[in-house]
Amino acid sequence: MFVGDSLSRNQWQSLTCMLHFAVPDAEYDLTRQGDVSTFTFTDYGVKVMLDRNVYLVDIVREKVGRVLKLDSIEGGKLWKDMDMLIFNTWHWWNRRGPSQPWDYIQVGTQITKDMDRMLAFQTALTTWAGWVDLNIDPAKTRVFFQGISPSHYNGSLWNEPSAKSCVREKQPLLGSKYPGGLPPAVGVLKSALVKITKPVKLLDITLLSLLRKDGHPSIYGLTGPTGIDCSHWCLAGVPDTWNHILYNLIL
Repeated sequence: MFVGDSLSRNQWQSLTCMLHFAVPDAEYDLTRQGDVSTFTFTDYGVKVMLDRNVYLVDIVREKVGRVLKLDSIEGGKLWKDMDMLIFNTWHWWNRRGPSQPWDYIQVGTQITKDMDRMLAFQTALTTWAGWVDLNIDPAKTRVFFQGISPSHYNGSLWNEPSAKSCVREKQPLLGSKYPGGLPPAVGVLKSALVKITKPVKLLDITLLSLLRKDGHPSIYGLTGPTGIDCSHWCLAGVPDTWNHILYNLIL
């Protein structure tokens, strides 16, 4: 099961396509119930699932409004007893305005209108880490965390100041260094992972994805020419590479 936002969906879609390509004549079934999508290879009894949970921690509707509870993770009930879990979160932590799906943030008994988003991200990861240590049996479940997936909206970060986005980018960056450096969220994630006592493997895809400024849907995504998508990734493409790395980590 993949658990996370639309970047998790990117990887889930990629994996289901790759598996179907390997066994093109196999019967399959695709269903969705609430936030959970399930691709089942009925001939093999194999399910590849996606739980759309963009913060990992809970959002609860209360009298004051929608509350993002950084120390609550009731949604984790869905994740128990899976053979494999691939978690991801970050894409939504800086959302503001109409696209922000909460009105308040709560930690313990304290409710605030907002807080430093990087601190909020760190607090949520600490809650998730505690859930893993409390609920995961390594003999039954393998746990991975998809690293921070970057976006490309500022050409100055890849030494092209005239580029305002990934539009018309046709080549990846050469070499193994990204001029703009790694997103700060990478450090927050790694510091959270080292505190977990249960085994969790990091799917460290950030740098290789940073180099692929050419790999986004750009103006050819779902919103068409009126929108620019430099956050998600084309299929097949970068998420296929993520899954090759996942496969090798599994082996």
